[in-house]
Formats: sequence, structure tokens, C-alpha cells
Amino acid sequence: MQQTNQIRPDYAEAFRCIASACEDICCGGWKVVVDQPGYEKLQALPPSPLRTLIDASIQVTPKDVDSNGTGPPIFARIVMNESNQCPMLSAERLCRVHSEYGEATLAYVCATYPRIVHSIGTTKEKALALSCPEAARLVLLNPRLLEPRSHRVEEDGSPADAPWLPPFFWPVREVVLALILNPHYPLWQRLFLLGVLCRQLDAIASKELNRPVQEFLDDFDTTVKTIELSASMEAMPVDPIDLSTQLDTVGRLAGLMLRRSYLTPRYIECLNEFTSGIGNAPGATLESLAARYTLAHDRFFAPFFDRHPHILENFLINTILRCHFPYGRDGMKESGAVSMAREFALLTAQYALMKGLLIGVAGFHREHFSTEHVVHTVQAATKHFDHHPEFLNLACELLVERGLNTPRGLTILVRNAVSHAVEDRPSSPSPEVPAQRMPVETPA
Repeated sequence: MQQTNQIRPDYAEAFRCIASACEDICCGGWKVVVDQPGYEKLQALPPSPLRTLIDASIQVTPKDVDSNGTGPPIFARIVMNESNQCPMLSAERLCRVHSEYGEATLAYVCATYPRIVHSIGTTKEKALALSCPEAARLVLLNPRLLEPRSHRVEEDGSPADAPWLPPFFWPVREVVLALILNPHYPLWQRLFLLGVLCRQLDAIASKELNRPVQEFLDDFDTTVKTIELSASMEAMPVDPIDLSTQLDTVGRLAGLMLRRSYLTPRYIECLNEFTSGIGNAPGATLESLAARYTLAHDRFFAPFFDRHPHILENFLINTILRCHFPYGRDGMKESGAVSMAREFALLTAQYALMKGLLIGVAGFHREHFSTEHVVHTVQAATKHFDHHPEFLNLACELLVERGLNTPRGLTILVRNAVSHAVEDRPSSPSPEVPAQRMPVETPA
């Protein structure tokens, strides 16, 4: 056993619900699941008008459904009302079950949201769902989200007495978080290096690379700390078509679930600001949209995030913790298969989508772009995508289909170089590139 200073999250403990002061509703626009113990607690409530409403509003599923590793198996679901909200909400948008019977009566999801509780070996760890506006504020706007703290670990990095933990989980995650927090590299370069780390670890696991994991991690960490890689990465060539490819992919990612799920008013507002901010209008082409996208990035997005670099770092950190990156939820199971390269592609897709939306929103608000707009965009988009488990698989399929699941393809999605060459004027449409190539339509 040894004492080490590990980067361990405890920011979720600071979350406090702001109840009816919140600008959104927890259970609005998505399916609320109920675990069996939670269902039985509700069934044990005494007869009352609320109990009658509960009985009419909860539908038992045919069989236990896996909750995708985020909680107990799904036993039942709450049937939303005509406004796509939980029927148990009061006129003040508060949960009547909670107010009349207390938190102990709530189902697991209702009691824990927006906290995401993981068991990692014998350790309980929490991240936050950014689909909650207050959780998004707490995570994104905190300039010191993570602090190193002492923790006893065994020599292989596993907590003592852990019943099951992927080999080298803690050392790998320490290197991952330290890399994301490294201020000596631009964020796109940190992600590029993270992709290298994942592919090399996959090669070690498959025996293509014959190196001890801990030795490789130590060498990788030492190399990154020299900061000599930054200049060579910055010199990597950029094809002018890369920006159009990035924008087109962001649009396709943003549109993946438009026909598959309920569109909340907040996400519609987010999409409208994004499409307006990149000049999506009749007669627009992918070329003209890319020019406006570049303008929005260089004039408004980049200066803002230069002043607030922790915001996108914190988004990545919370996603890493929430998704067990780079092992993934399946890789955390004893019989699960691990593809760190695939997990990196999924992380890149989520980051590229959020960054792309924020570039458009920055272009819409221009000099007035603020942390309020960032929180609104991230929260609305997260709520739209994160409660649909199929999104990540669809995103991965899209990257494969477009040949962007390669190191170069993933770099195209995360890299935006400030050009300083785009003037603030409308771009002329180009008849060679048809307008319908922009896949996101402004919702009515």
C-alpha cells in the first residue's frame, strides 16, 4: 500500500437543488424510470388522491431493463402528461411525492438526479448530469473543479479489497485527468495526445505493443511534461476543407435525434441560435456557412474561452467521470470488452458537438456571448442527447461512415485555428455547394 495524491472528484457533493427557481424541469421532456424498490415504496403509500394519480401514472415494464450502468434495473416508467411532464408535479413545479412524503419515498432516479453515482471497486464516486441547469452551472463555471487529495492505493493502482476493477484503472485515469488539466497545451492538443494514449493502451492490451502498462504511463507522463510536443503538433498541416468537414459533422451530430425524441423548447432555442449564428438561411451553402462559422469562432468563441479556459476543461472532466473513460461502462464489467480508441471517439464526438454548437451560439450573441449562454447551450443539448442511450452508438456509426474515426479525422473535429483573416461581412453563396448539405434544419 502507498499514499498518493490522486485527483478525485467531490464537486457533486456541493450540488443543491434550487427547486421552483430553476429555469427548467427535471422530468420534462424525457422518460423517467422507476426501479423495483422505488415502485414498491410508492405502492406502500396510503390511499389518497396523490396515490391514485401515482397508480395511474406508473407503468410496469414487461421485464427488468438494464439502466445502462447508471443505476438499478428499470422496473417501471412514469407516463408523462400531455405537456410531456411528470403528472406528479405541483403548480409550483415541485414533486408532490417529495413534498408530501419525503425524499425517502422517491425512486432511485428521482432521489439521486442530477447526481450520477458509480461504484469503482469499493469506492463510491459521483459526477453530475449537465441536463440540470444548476448542475451545469456548478460544473462549468468552477475554476477549480478538481483538487488532488491523498488516497491509499495498492501498487497496481487498485483500492484495497476491491472485488473487481479493470487493471490499472486508477493510474490510467490519473494520467487522463492530469492531461486534460495541463495548461501548457491548447485543448485540442491535449485531446490529440489523449487519443495517442488510448490507442497505445489498446495496443498493449492486444499484445501488439510489448510494454508494461505502468512503465508506459510513466514515460507518457514524462514526455507530456516536457512540453516539447506542442510545436510539432501545431505544425501539423491544416486542409482548408477540414473546417467544412467539422461543421458538416457537427450539424449531422446535432440532427441525429431530431426525428427520434421530444424537442424541448430550450433545445429548439439552442438550435435556432446555432443555425442563425452560422448564417443558415435560404441560399446558404456549406462554403458560406463555414466562413461564418470561422468568423464566429475567431471573433467571439475563441476570445471568450481564452478568458474562461476552465469551462470546456470541466465539460470534458465531467464527461470522463460520468462515462468511466477510457474504459467505458462495458469495460468496467468483469466480462466486458474494452476499446479505449472507441471510447476516445465517443468523447471526441460529444466534445465536438458541444464546441460546435457553442461556436454558432457565440456567433449569434457576438460581443454579448456570456457564461449564461454557455450554460443554456450545454444544458439544453445535454438534456436532448444524454437521456437517449442510442445517441452514442449513432454518433460512432456516423464517424465511421464519414471516415472520421481515424486519428486525423478525430483531430479535424477538435481543432480550430484562429485565422485572423475573416472579415466581418456576409459570405457570398457559392452555387457549386448546395444549401441542403447543411443537415440541421431550424425547427419550427
